[in-house]
Amino acid sequence: MPIYEFKCEDCKQTFESLVLIASAIDTIRCKHCNSANIKKIISATSSQPTKGTSIPAGALSGCSSRSGFS
Repeated sequence: MPIYEFKCEDCKQTFESLVLIASAIDTIRCKHCNSANIKKIISATSSQPTKGTSIPAGALSGCSSRSGFS
């Protein structure tokens, strides 16, 4: 179940919302001012590994010759 991050175009606040189906995005309202004028934004936390991970450099690039796939 994806959690999306949104920004309200009226009050400029950001908030997260659990979206069970893609069509439900049209029904989401700002949690701060109840406006329907919102925009889905890309969350920075969803694309960065946590500190202390031991993933070797290049392991996730798809071009590694040692990835185990040919």
